[in-house]
Amino acid sequence: MLRVGLTGGLGSGKTIAAQRFAELGAQVLYADEIARGLMEPGQKVHQEIVASFGNSIVAADGKLDRPLLARTAFGERRIEELNAIIHPATIARQAELIAEIETRNPHAVVIVESALVFETRHGGVDAWRSRFDRIILVRAAESTKLARFVERMSAGVPLSETRRRQLEEDARRRMAEQLPDDWKAERSDYVIANDGTREHLIVQVDAIWPRLLEAAR
Repeated sequence: MLRVGLTGGLGSGKTIAAQRFAELGAQVLYADEIARGLMEPGQKVHQEIVASFGNSIVAADGKLDRPLLARTAFGERRIEELNAIIHPATIARQAELIAEIETRNPHAVVIVESALVFETRHGGVDAWRSRFDRIILVRAAESTKLARFVERMSAGVPLSETRRRQLEEDARRRMAEQLPDDWKAERSDYVIANDGTREHLIVQVDAIWPRLLEAAR
């Protein structure tokens, strides 16, 4: 089996790359989806977040108000405090799922899509080296990532200039918490440049896939 970390900053296009890898036959785990499940009411992670950030971040239905939680964590510079709760549980669950996949298919290519492969401090600075056999970075210029983030958050609704600036500032705050792409590229086995079309991204993914299959065998 081959364990692959697929990473990239906000708006890089890593999710599209992950979807293509899944179409080709990879077993893809999405870190955000796993984390969201662990943040549901009744879960230990949910309880720990509420204990740290207070009842104000709980919505009327008992679930976490995730946009408010994100604004609080980034705005008050408490993102590491939040990550210290979420990351250990998410990584542990990833390990469980990977073990289950290996039992079913010893030659599987398992890809974990996560924005924070390198950034997480759980397990030590270089813990990613033991968690993954290969690392794939999807990168794009900052201007491209900003534009994609604004487009995604607007959901097709026209934005005022004030709202656009707010979204761009939010994106910059989030990107400031992540390591530079050049640093990540030096430590990655494959780098996908995604400043162009979706088709160009797909071509690059397709070129990497046979190498991952070979390594898994």
